[in-house]
Amino acid sequence: MWMCCNTGGAAEAEGTESSPESSRRKYYVWRDVDEKKNETVDSLRVPSLVEVDGAVFAVAEAQCTNNNESFTGIASELLTWSGEQTREELNTTKLKTQVLEECPSSEDMCASQNALHVDFQDGTEVILARPTTVVEGSEICMLAGIYNFEGTNVERAYWGILLLKGNVSGVEKSEKRIHWHDVDAIPSIADIQQNESLTDLIGGGGSGVKMEDGTLLFPVEGIKSNGAAAGTNTVSLIIYSTGNGDWKLSKDISADGCSDPSLVKLEKDKLIMMTACDDGRRRVYESGDKGES
Repeated sequence: MWMCCNTGGAAEAEGTESSPESSRRKYYVWRDVDEKKNETVDSLRVPSLVEVDGAVFAVAEAQCTNNNESFTGIASELLTWSGEQTREELNTTKLKTQVLEECPSSEDMCASQNALHVDFQDGTEVILARPTTVVEGSEICMLAGIYNFEGTNVERAYWGILLLKGNVSGVEKSEKRIHWHDVDAIPSIADIQQNESLTDLIGGGGSGVKMEDGTLLFPVEGIKSNGAAAGTNTVSLIIYSTGNGDWKLSKDISADGCSDPSLVKLEKDKLIMMTACDDGRRRVYESGDKGES
């Protein structure tokens, strides 16, 4: 029950089962939260730690507001310890929070802002949520968003995952910060899952794992249909890239009702995943083949 992305690069952005008639290219830019526009970070959730070139950053989903409107972003802060200091609280005044937003019309409208393009279907809504991070060299890979293929129609909603990347800038330690760039849409779950009962995916939050062969693994949560009870259950598993932009979900999944997966590597190929389950238990799973058996 695991999820991976290969170091060969992010999957090429593509809409799921979209045709030229049903798809259009959207352009996005990363921008900082602007206090001058009354944008504030109210709370943080789903944190993780990343180390890049000796600098340790905390990364988290940021719940933001602008007057009466709410939105999400990705917050990061360089952590510095001195002397016998054993803990450090995140300081909202030191946080660097970025928001991914759609350009007004076309690439020309935001060309000076390094616009990113993604082929999405009409009505697609993008929300940054549950960042899950892995470091690959000097680059940070992050599952940090979900996109809705059916817009705001809840009954028809279908959520997919976004893969984003970031780098650390700044020469002096006090100047170091994360700048996010690149955004790719992972293909439809219908095309990559091995368990046909899964309907939706979202990042598990926290950190993923880099294997010795360079493969990056991310824990994720899935929504599983429960035909007998005419309802759904949350399960935990992983996803990974098999190369050439193809993705694959693990064949093995957790017990029903187990969420908030955390993942660690013990040995060369051995993975341990812990989940929190609805019955109050913590269930631990072990795999030596990326959850394939």
